[in-house]
Amino acid sequence: MPIHIAITRRVRPGCEEQFKDALREFLRSSLADAGVLGVHILAPPPNAAVREYGILRTFESEAEREAFYQSPLFADWQARVAPLSESEPAYRELSGLEAWFRTGRSLPPRWKMAIATLCGVYPTSIALSLTLSEFVRTWPLLAQSLVFSVVMVVLLTWVVMPTVTRMLRGWLHSET
Repeated sequence: MPIHIAITRRVRPGCEEQFKDALREFLRSSLADAGVLGVHILAPPPNAAVREYGILRTFESEAEREAFYQSPLFADWQARVAPLSESEPAYRELSGLEAWFRTGRSLPPRWKMAIATLCGVYPTSIALSLTLSEFVRTWPLLAQSLVFSVVMVVLLTWVVMPTVTRMLRGWLHSET
């Protein structure tokens, strides 16, 4: 099962460009690592007073995560950006649905996460029922259910939920 790690790092004033350059280089290098499944960067808007960067890394397994964080590549990155950062980065392992909703800020309320998840699951399940059921109709119920669940999870993980959370980002993190 993939492991999602949220990292937040506050950059020193005046060091933003150096940090962004270092981050770009590190991302290029680190994505070549076999156990790294992906990375999302959440950068503050230009000219914002906030200088906190969010990094969401996904690893193939706990062993791959540990190997990455103990690698010379990661040690070099830490040494390079330590003088550019105000403090040590914060690391948090995310599980379940919260991995899609974490943006460097606090998580949205659970009721908003539930509504956003419903916005992804409901149309996806309808679309799969209208399309996939045609192909698996004659299969045993357990096989039908397994195929439906696998396709649903794949679509939600890599297509639907990233799109839904991006579209609803403003509402998810608003005060209302």
